[in-house]
Amino acid sequence: MNNLAFILLQTGAATGQNNALVTFLPLLLVFVVFYFFMIRPQMKKQKEMTNYRNSLKKGDKVITTGGIYGKVYEVKDNYVMLEVGGDLKLKVDKSALMKDPTADSAQ
Repeated sequence: MNNLAFILLQTGAATGQNNALVTFLPLLLVFVVFYFFMIRPQMKKQKEMTNYRNSLKKGDKVITTGGIYGKVYEVKDNYVMLEVGGDLKLKVDKSALMKDPTADSAQ
């Protein structure tokens, strides 16, 4: 009789563990979907922007986050000098450079 009670208690504990797994499975699934549809694409986009900003060279056309169009005049580690028009040159942080204006015309 003790053996039967022992076996029944063990099977009850095992189903409790399975029940906990079934409870957390939807939460885990939501996290996986969230990662692949939101976090991963954002990391990819951020990596592309970092590569774009690090590959800038003199003469490249850029747009700042403020909407200023210019041509790269000088590139340093943290900033870029933009030639905006005539003799006007602006010192802009690299993180403020948004994109290449020729990418819009190619689409």
